[in-house]
Amino acid sequence: MKRAGSILFVLLCITLGTRAAVVDTVDIFSNSMHHTVKTVVIRPAAYASDKNKRFPVVYLLHGAGGTYASWIKYVPHIQKLADDFQVMLVCPDGASTSWYFDSPIDSSFRYETFAGLEVPAYIDANYRTIADRKARAITGFSMGGHGGLFLAFRHSDIFSACGSTSGALHVSVITQGYGVEKRLGDTAINRKYWHDWSVLNVIEQYPKDSLAIIMDCGTEDRVLSMNRLVHEKMFKLKIPHDYIERPGEHNFKYWSNSIDYQLFYFWKYFNKALKSS
Repeated sequence: MKRAGSILFVLLCITLGTRAAVVDTVDIFSNSMHHTVKTVVIRPAAYASDKNKRFPVVYLLHGAGGTYASWIKYVPHIQKLADDFQVMLVCPDGASTSWYFDSPIDSSFRYETFAGLEVPAYIDANYRTIADRKARAITGFSMGGHGGLFLAFRHSDIFSACGSTSGALHVSVITQGYGVEKRLGDTAINRKYWHDWSVLNVIEQYPKDSLAIIMDCGTEDRVLSMNRLVHEKMFKLKIPHDYIERPGEHNFKYWSNSIDYQLFYFWKYFNKALKSS
């Protein structure tokens, strides 16, 4: 209760008056996939009122079966969070089951390149962002939780903070039903991809640039065991991170609550990291 109370106090302190974040849907051309991909961009109200101000960006990834609109449709209060924490929120489409991989068997799926490189480049070129890795974070739910950690560890020159809420973090065991096999191919022939691209193993290659990491999962969630495995492995590898379990299942009721805490974590991180740069 103390932690929740402190967050509410901070929100009251940093929210001044009535604000209205602006939500855009943009088409971003992917050079790697040769077509446009829809992306939601949420700008805090201060973006319009202060033409000289630049903003940090948090990239929010959706889960399997979702789209670029999942966050804004099912967690609409993220518009207010953009105002409260003075950040831009960007929600790229990751196809239904891209798993944010550059598929080794299907060249039309290059969502690691798209979400990890092309989208940040487009956002920095077209919006008033703080174009620095210290001002970029990435997180997501379920498949997007895997994507958040996967992309940040592999592209720490782009992102300096990352998260996962209810992340499906051990894709090596998700062999059917969620599209991983469509991206990585046969589990025997492409065994290296199945092993190396699972977050559980990606974390073994800790980047030279440090990452601020937050993970959480509901205690009734079917992917809880995966999150515990990654948390325990990070602990053994001495990788600093915040890990939280709270009551909840694998659904938007849980994610609608957890995103408040994750954005608060990123807000605190940005304030510290950007002051020291």
